[in-house]
Amino acid sequence: MATPFGKDLTEGSIPRHLLLFSIPMLAGNAMQIGYSLINTIWVGHLVGENAVGAIGVSLPVLYVLFAFAMGMSIATTIVISQYYGAKDYRGVERAAACAFSLSLIIAAALTVAGLLMSDYLLRLMATPPENFPMASTYLRITLAGFVLFYFGLLVNFMLRGIGDTITPLVFMSVALGLNAVLDPFFIGGFGPFPRWGLNGAAYATLVAQAAAITVNIVYLNRKKHFIAFHPRKLILDRHLTLLLFKIGFPSIVQQSLVSIGSLFISAFVNAFGAPATNAFGAVGRVDMVAFMPAMSMSMAVSALTGQNLGARKIWRVKEVFRWGVVMTSSITILISLVVVLFSRTILMMFGLGEAPRVMEIGVGYLQIVGASYLFFAIMFVSNGVINGAGHTTVTMIFTLLSQWLVRVPASWALSKTALGLYGIWIAVALSFAVTMSVSLLYYFSGRWKRPTVIKAPAILPLIE
Repeated sequence: MATPFGKDLTEGSIPRHLLLFSIPMLAGNAMQIGYSLINTIWVGHLVGENAVGAIGVSLPVLYVLFAFAMGMSIATTIVISQYYGAKDYRGVERAAACAFSLSLIIAAALTVAGLLMSDYLLRLMATPPENFPMASTYLRITLAGFVLFYFGLLVNFMLRGIGDTITPLVFMSVALGLNAVLDPFFIGGFGPFPRWGLNGAAYATLVAQAAAITVNIVYLNRKKHFIAFHPRKLILDRHLTLLLFKIGFPSIVQQSLVSIGSLFISAFVNAFGAPATNAFGAVGRVDMVAFMPAMSMSMAVSALTGQNLGARKIWRVKEVFRWGVVMTSSITILISLVVVLFSRTILMMFGLGEAPRVMEIGVGYLQIVGASYLFFAIMFVSNGVINGAGHTTVTMIFTLLSQWLVRVPASWALSKTALGLYGIWIAVALSFAVTMSVSLLYYFSGRWKRPTVIKAPAILPLIE
């Protein structure tokens, strides 16, 4: 294939590549988070604070399933970026076809499992009775569209793996724009639409995702793109399937550990009653905004790492890390200051002004956890390098340490003291610091330098 799609990230200015790669992703994530905030605001004002809590308590359950989609999509990005960096474009095509096949199988199985277990998981988290009915129906509707979420996520990650961040932004714009337009009509029942309340938010998302996937398939096929979805070309290549699972399984476990850990944290929070549940649902949206720049930079760092390791240029990866830390830290410090200093004003946007106890709990969370965002941001950069090299088992171990040796046990123990909810917030901040520390130690050890996908011949030495 003489003129491949995508962008070669193995030459040129590293800070420029990071900016040009991460800004479209940041814009896409900003739109997605912006929609999520607007959606929560609509729900809070048109349905009530218990609906906000219902969304919040549903998220850990959704994240358990989304962990599989995210893990396999990350694995696909790593494989595709290293093939692309090595100029093996046929390998890119076959990896994409295999990933599509796996996505359909995994999504079908997980949808059935999620629908069967959703209410059980909500009860396991001790969901307050004020939130349970709405959370149950909202969760079922959202799970029914899991295959759409998985497919869209996979395509976006594939495109980013070859250095294309503009096309995913366009696809995301279609979905989010339609979603934002449909939300008030489906939730509030304006015009000819019935008033579906919280369920309307879930229905709007399904319609928008279906439209975006349709645009996605038509566009990539007309462009004859090498990651276009062709049902007749779907394969389950043994080598690629094993490779995707080898790299993806640790990421799945990592994401699942975070999600299951969130189930426990939610259960600890829910034990303090509906006000705590509702506040936790609102501050979760603020966290999503705060983490957005670091997550976008992490994806950029991972893609640059994958391509440059595929091209055997390790010295460029070290520059990627340094510039990633500088850029991410600068913006995250600013975000932390805004969240800590204006936490009450931020929470007023969710319609919580008339719920003083909910407001008090939310402000306490943002002032403690918000001050620790920088730890989380730096960890995302170093993990981006490690994941881009394909060493996803290592970041899985970091998550295991953070979640199950620090956050969950510390949250449980501190919540039983006079600190109460504040003990949980302290445990969350502490887990950020621990994860950052171990991730940086591994990065500086240099053990990530061997790529896991492209095995260059001995005559091609690593360029330090």
